[in-house]
Amino acid sequence: MIKRSFRNLTAASILAGATHGAIAQTPMPQTPTTKIPSVGTFAPGTDMSQVQRILPAEVRETAQLYLDGKIDQWYSLEDRPGVVFILNMTDTQAAHAVLEELPLGKAHLMTFQLTPIGPLNPLRQLLAPAVPH
Repeated sequence: MIKRSFRNLTAASILAGATHGAIAQTPMPQTPTTKIPSVGTFAPGTDMSQVQRILPAEVRETAQLYLDGKIDQWYSLEDRPGVVFILNMTDTQAAHAVLEELPLGKAHLMTFQLTPIGPLNPLRQLLAPAVPH
């Protein structure tokens, strides 16, 4: 049931994107940012022994951000050293500032790519009043 619903939402998203230019209509409102996934990685050639020395402080401060409600979820990257944080923030500049204050950010050892996300905007198509034929 959930898989079918997800497929239907995905299809609606693709259809809405494909037909957006084909159907004359008012543009969809901008999607509000509700979370910010951030991918933290190390530059090639990073001294990983320096990272290991800083890591205990990094973990403590990251756990504090979780307890403060700024980090909703946290993951490790599987294909390389790094992390993914799902932030409970709506402002990418504020999120970047928070991450740069972590010990690895202060030491310029980890950089973050931030991607603001929000509700699936094409769902608005499903909520629009039916157009009479």
